[in-house]
Amino acid sequence: MGVATARGGPYYGFASLLRGSGIRFDAILPEEAAAYGGDLVLTTRSESASCAAPALYEDLLGLDPAVARGMLVEKLRGAAEPGDLVFGVDPGSRTGLSVEYCGAEIEASSYPSPGELGSHIAEVMSGLRAARRVVRIGDGDAPAAGAVLRALCAPGCPEFELEVVDEHDTSPRGRNRNQGGKRDMLSARSIRMRGGRPAAP
Repeated sequence: MGVATARGGPYYGFASLLRGSGIRFDAILPEEAAAYGGDLVLTTRSESASCAAPALYEDLLGLDPAVARGMLVEKLRGAAEPGDLVFGVDPGSRTGLSVEYCGAEIEASSYPSPGELGSHIAEVMSGLRAARRVVRIGDGDAPAAGAVLRALCAPGCPEFELEVVDEHDTSPRGRNRNQGGKRDMLSARSIRMRGGRPAAP
Protein backbone atom coordinates (compact mmCIF):
# COMPACT_ATOMS: atom_id res chain seq x y z
CA MET A 1 0.00 0.00 0.00
CA GLY A 2 1.25 3.48 -0.83
CA VAL A 3 0.58 6.93 0.60
CA ALA A 4 0.92 9.37 -2.28
CA THR A 5 0.56 12.99 -1.19
CA ALA A 6 2.80 16.01 -0.86
CA ARG A 7 0.40 17.60 1.65
CA GLY A 8 1.43 17.34 5.29
CA GLY A 9 -2.01 17.10 6.91
CA PRO A 10 -3.35 14.24 4.78
CA TYR A 11 -0.02 12.40 4.96
CA TYR A 12 -0.04 12.53 8.75
CA GLY A 13 -3.66 11.37 8.86
CA PHE A 14 -3.09 8.46 6.49
CA ALA A 15 0.10 7.41 8.27
CA SER A 16 -1.58 7.51 11.70
CA LEU A 17 -4.51 5.41 10.46
CA LEU A 18 -2.26 2.79 8.88
CA ARG A 19 0.18 2.57 11.79
CA GLY A 20 -2.71 2.28 14.23
CA SER A 21 -4.08 -0.58 12.13
CA GLY A 22 -0.71 -2.37 11.93
CA ILE A 23 -0.53 -1.89 8.14
CA ARG A 24 2.85 -1.24 6.53
CA PHE A 25 2.96 1.29 3.70
CA ASP A 26 5.25 3.01 1.21
CA ALA A 27 5.55 6.79 1.16
CA ILE A 28 5.60 7.87 -2.48
CA LEU A 29 5.28 11.13 -4.37
CA PRO A 30 2.04 11.74 -6.27
CA GLU A 31 3.92 11.67 -9.59
CA GLU A 32 5.25 8.19 -8.71
CA ALA A 33 1.74 6.76 -8.26
CA ALA A 34 1.33 5.91 -11.96
CA ALA A 35 4.19 3.38 -11.76
CA TYR A 36 3.43 2.13 -8.24
CA GLY A 37 2.89 -1.63 -8.12
CA GLY A 38 1.05 -1.86 -4.80
CA ASP A 39 -2.52 -2.95 -4.23
CA LEU A 40 -3.89 0.39 -3.02
CA VAL A 41 -2.97 4.06 -2.91
CA LEU A 42 -4.12 6.61 -0.33
CA THR A 43 -4.03 10.09 -1.79
CA THR A 44 -5.98 13.32 -2.11
CA ARG A 45 -8.52 13.94 -4.86
CA SER A 46 -6.45 16.83 -6.20
CA GLU A 47 -3.36 14.58 -6.52
CA SER A 48 -5.05 11.40 -7.79
CA ALA A 49 -4.98 11.87 -11.57
CA SER A 50 -2.00 9.58 -12.17
CA CYS A 51 -2.87 6.69 -9.81
CA ALA A 52 -2.68 3.29 -11.49
CA ALA A 53 -3.76 1.26 -8.44
CA PRO A 54 -7.19 1.53 -6.78
CA ALA A 55 -7.31 4.60 -4.54
CA LEU A 56 -8.99 5.92 -1.41
CA TYR A 57 -9.04 9.62 -0.63
CA GLU A 58 -8.75 12.11 2.22
CA ASP A 59 -12.44 11.91 3.12
CA LEU A 60 -11.52 8.54 4.66
CA LEU A 61 -9.88 10.51 7.48
CA GLY A 62 -13.17 12.00 8.65
CA LEU A 63 -14.77 8.61 9.23
CA ASP A 64 -14.98 6.51 12.39
CA PRO A 65 -11.63 4.63 12.57
CA ALA A 66 -13.35 1.21 12.43
CA VAL A 67 -15.24 2.27 9.29
CA ALA A 68 -12.02 3.55 7.72
CA ARG A 69 -10.20 0.29 8.53
CA GLY A 70 -13.12 -1.68 7.10
CA MET A 71 -12.92 0.25 3.83
CA LEU A 72 -9.18 -0.41 3.69
CA VAL A 73 -9.71 -4.15 4.22
CA GLU A 74 -12.41 -4.27 1.56
CA LYS A 75 -10.22 -2.51 -1.02
CA LEU A 76 -7.11 -4.55 -0.18
CA ARG A 77 -9.01 -7.81 -0.56
CA GLY A 78 -10.50 -6.71 -3.86
CA ALA A 79 -13.92 -7.88 -2.73
CA ALA A 80 -16.45 -7.51 -5.55
CA GLU A 81 -19.25 -8.23 -3.09
CA PRO A 82 -19.59 -6.90 0.45
CA GLY A 83 -18.42 -9.18 3.25
CA ASP A 84 -20.07 -10.04 6.55
CA LEU A 85 -19.89 -7.54 9.41
CA VAL A 86 -19.83 -9.33 12.77
CA PHE A 87 -19.78 -7.74 16.24
CA GLY A 88 -18.84 -9.56 19.43
CA VAL A 89 -20.07 -7.81 22.60
CA ASP A 90 -19.08 -8.70 26.17
CA PRO A 91 -21.58 -6.68 28.25
CA GLY A 92 -20.74 -5.56 31.78
CA SER A 93 -19.66 -2.54 33.82
CA ARG A 94 -17.04 -2.11 31.08
CA THR A 95 -18.30 -3.52 27.80
CA GLY A 96 -15.86 -5.19 25.40
CA LEU A 97 -16.20 -5.05 21.62
CA SER A 98 -14.63 -6.98 18.75
CA VAL A 99 -15.58 -6.21 15.15
CA GLU A 100 -14.85 -8.35 12.09
CA TYR A 101 -15.36 -7.29 8.47
CA CYS A 102 -14.43 -9.26 5.36
CA GLY A 103 -12.74 -11.83 7.62
CA ALA A 104 -10.44 -9.32 9.40
CA GLU A 105 -10.74 -7.81 12.87
CA ILE A 106 -11.13 -4.05 12.37
CA GLU A 107 -11.68 -3.05 16.00
CA ALA A 108 -10.99 -4.34 19.52
CA SER A 109 -12.00 -1.89 22.22
CA SER A 110 -13.95 -1.39 25.44
CA TYR A 111 -16.59 1.13 26.49
CA PRO A 112 -17.64 2.34 29.95
CA SER A 113 -21.24 2.87 28.80
CA PRO A 114 -23.35 0.14 27.10
CA GLY A 115 -25.51 2.82 25.48
CA GLU A 116 -22.45 4.56 24.02
CA LEU A 117 -21.27 1.23 22.63
CA GLY A 118 -24.65 0.59 21.02
CA SER A 119 -24.52 3.97 19.30
CA HIS A 120 -21.00 3.22 18.05
CA ILE A 121 -22.07 -0.16 16.63
CA ALA A 122 -24.94 1.55 14.80
CA GLU A 123 -22.47 4.06 13.30
CA VAL A 124 -20.18 1.27 12.05
CA MET A 125 -23.15 -0.61 10.60
CA SER A 126 -24.23 2.52 8.72
CA GLY A 127 -20.71 3.23 7.43
CA LEU A 128 -19.90 -0.14 5.86
CA ARG A 129 -21.78 -2.06 3.22
CA ALA A 130 -22.26 -5.64 4.36
CA ALA A 131 -23.83 -8.86 3.12
CA ARG A 132 -24.93 -9.62 6.69
CA ARG A 133 -24.78 -7.64 9.92
CA VAL A 134 -24.57 -9.90 12.96
CA VAL A 135 -24.39 -8.84 16.61
CA ARG A 136 -23.26 -11.62 18.97
CA ILE A 137 -23.77 -10.62 22.57
CA GLY A 138 -22.77 -12.49 25.71
CA ASP A 139 -25.45 -13.66 28.13
CA GLY A 140 -23.56 -12.86 31.36
CA ASP A 141 -25.05 -9.43 32.20
CA ALA A 142 -28.67 -9.05 31.09
CA PRO A 143 -29.12 -5.37 32.15
CA ALA A 144 -25.97 -4.26 30.30
CA ALA A 145 -26.92 -6.35 27.24
CA GLY A 146 -30.37 -4.73 27.29
CA ALA A 147 -28.83 -1.25 27.30
CA VAL A 148 -26.72 -2.09 24.24
CA LEU A 149 -29.74 -3.49 22.40
CA ARG A 150 -31.92 -0.50 23.24
CA ALA A 151 -29.33 1.78 21.62
CA LEU A 152 -29.18 -0.51 18.58
CA CYS A 153 -32.97 -0.47 18.18
CA ALA A 154 -33.07 3.34 17.90
CA PRO A 155 -34.60 4.78 14.71
CA GLY A 156 -32.20 4.82 11.76
CA CYS A 157 -30.07 1.83 12.80
CA PRO A 158 -29.64 -0.67 9.95
CA GLU A 159 -31.24 -4.10 10.29
CA PHE A 160 -29.10 -6.80 11.87
CA GLU A 161 -29.23 -10.37 13.11
CA LEU A 162 -28.90 -10.96 16.84
CA GLU A 163 -27.29 -14.01 18.46
CA VAL A 164 -27.08 -14.58 22.22
CA VAL A 165 -23.85 -16.35 23.13
CA ASP A 166 -23.04 -18.53 26.14
CA GLU A 167 -20.20 -16.67 27.87
CA HIS A 168 -18.87 -19.74 29.67
CA ASP A 169 -15.07 -19.89 29.28
CA THR A 170 -14.86 -16.72 27.16
CA SER A 171 -12.92 -14.74 29.80
CA PRO A 172 -9.14 -15.31 29.80
CA ARG A 173 -7.69 -16.74 32.99
CA GLY A 174 -5.01 -15.01 35.01
CA ARG A 175 -4.62 -11.98 37.25
CA ASN A 176 -4.11 -8.38 36.16
CA ARG A 177 -5.48 -9.08 32.71
CA ASN A 178 -7.88 -6.15 32.37
CA GLN A 179 -5.56 -3.17 31.95
CA GLY A 180 -7.39 -0.80 29.64
CA GLY A 181 -10.23 -3.29 29.28
CA LYS A 182 -7.98 -5.91 27.66
CA ARG A 183 -9.84 -8.82 29.25
CA ASP A 184 -13.16 -7.41 28.01
CA MET A 185 -11.79 -7.11 24.47
CA LEU A 186 -10.50 -10.68 24.52
CA SER A 187 -13.84 -11.94 25.84
CA ALA A 188 -15.65 -10.00 23.11
CA ARG A 189 -13.39 -11.61 20.51
CA SER A 190 -14.24 -15.08 21.85
CA ILE A 191 -17.94 -14.23 21.77
CA ARG A 192 -17.66 -12.97 18.18
CA MET A 193 -15.95 -16.16 17.05
CA ARG A 194 -18.22 -18.53 18.97
CA GLY A 195 -21.66 -17.75 17.60
CA GLY A 196 -24.87 -18.36 19.52
CA ARG A 197 -28.60 -18.88 19.41
CA PRO A 198 -30.67 -16.56 17.21
CA ALA A 199 -32.86 -14.04 19.03
CA ALA A 200 -35.10 -11.15 18.10
CA PRO A 201 -33.42 -7.71 18.41
